[in-house]
Amino acid sequence: MAIHSVMTDTLTHPNPADLPALRVHHQDHVATALRDLFAGERIAIGGESISLREPVARGHKLALRTAAPGDAILKYGFPIGRATRHIAVGEHVHSHNMHTALLGQGRYDYHPEMAPPAPVAGHERSFRGYVRADGRVGTRNEVWVLPTVGCVARTAQRIAAAAGERHSGRIDGIHAFSHPFGCSQLGDDLDGTRSLLASLAAHPNAAGVLLVGLGCEENQLDALLAELPPERRSLVRSVSAQLAADELAEGLIAVDDLVDQAATARREDVSLSRLALGVKCGGSDGLSGLTANPLVGRVADTVAGAGGRVLLTEIPEIFGAEQLLMNRATSERVFEDVVGLVDRFKRYFLDQGQPVSENPSPGNVAGGITTLEEKSLGAVQKGGRARVTDVLRYGERLRRDGLTLLEAPGNDAVSSTALSAAGATMILFTTGRGTPMGFPVPTIKIASNSALAHRKPGWIDFDAGQALEDGLDQTTDALIERVCAVASGAETAAERNGEREIAIWKRGVTL
Repeated sequence: MAIHSVMTDTLTHPNPADLPALRVHHQDHVATALRDLFAGERIAIGGESISLREPVARGHKLALRTAAPGDAILKYGFPIGRATRHIAVGEHVHSHNMHTALLGQGRYDYHPEMAPPAPVAGHERSFRGYVRADGRVGTRNEVWVLPTVGCVARTAQRIAAAAGERHSGRIDGIHAFSHPFGCSQLGDDLDGTRSLLASLAAHPNAAGVLLVGLGCEENQLDALLAELPPERRSLVRSVSAQLAADELAEGLIAVDDLVDQAATARREDVSLSRLALGVKCGGSDGLSGLTANPLVGRVADTVAGAGGRVLLTEIPEIFGAEQLLMNRATSERVFEDVVGLVDRFKRYFLDQGQPVSENPSPGNVAGGITTLEEKSLGAVQKGGRARVTDVLRYGERLRRDGLTLLEAPGNDAVSSTALSAAGATMILFTTGRGTPMGFPVPTIKIASNSALAHRKPGWIDFDAGQALEDGLDQTTDALIERVCAVASGAETAAERNGEREIAIWKRGVTL
């Protein structure tokens, strides 16, 4: 089958709200219901009249062609699984009659896309950010308190809370990010914790950082400080609780000094080329690949096209769609790096005795996603059509403009923390199910359907379901406007709710 972009620009119908279901690609065997459909209902799709044999809920799939057991089922123009029994036109297609076709590790070939991505409007947009001494631009001006080990996590929180009251209004915030790790870890597992924390300590949204250690942990302060860029160390202070006479008092003195420095920073106008955008999906549904993810992909293309940086992670959630990203590599070396990243992650699953297809989650399934291939083909759209310029290991920091792939799992908290640590100064987080969680950097929650946006306004920042009413062009413009506003200081729902946390990827043994 020919390789083609999976980007869903099909919401260009004059009145998309009038569509009962959407076929993404002209070769697809299924369509996605845009509203609840009923048994016996007759609908028109692609010039054909389909009679529903059974109810199909919004976000779920209905068959446009018959399929025999073993036949491939196409959506987005690519296989999303195989029929497990005979499927008739108008039937509901889901877990009861379709299964993943993913196996273990495979072989990949480089078929580079030769044509450059089409230009995307919005490059001329700007935001008001904090320009740092190293040239990076923050979207927030905060002080972060990071514990080296879980034993002093609560101590870090107490320091941040007291300092927050003392310095209220002087900077954008003072936040502690607690975690349970830093001790009883070995080798690569310990290195991952240290690298992740060092990268957070080097983040442009943190005008200053206090590292709080215990003293006897494996993740020693000296080793952590040694991983920081030399130019960053003047903005970092540290306290060792076992050596301090009063660790709370010493921590507050250190934060006082950091706030005094940070309070001199002022926002200034900068172009979108200075934005580092992380993209993430969590709790998807059958509309995620039709509304929210392609919408985010268009914003990603706008930022990358302006010369900015975009980070895509959740590597298990590209299985089944990885060749699309590999073909967008800017060189054969980058292609090989993507292959290595995917193969390592598949081996990580197989070494634990787990299938590489063990996804989507129960919430994804309830929302209409049947297989990992289907989820992946929808999920990779968050990266738009931009070229893949780099691949990062877990805990590493952004190096190049364009689209970067970052090693991290699909877990919302772990992957969003990794995006933040890598240098994303904002995250676009699409969801069909909703979550209250927030992360170190401003995170815009984007609902794939309007029902979720209306039901959970305290969680959701943007309704991508309006693309079904207004089309992708108008909705993209609205989202870019929201991105620029948040980058300039407007609060997200998670920030208003005080939802700010991190999660570290634990892969090794615990002593």
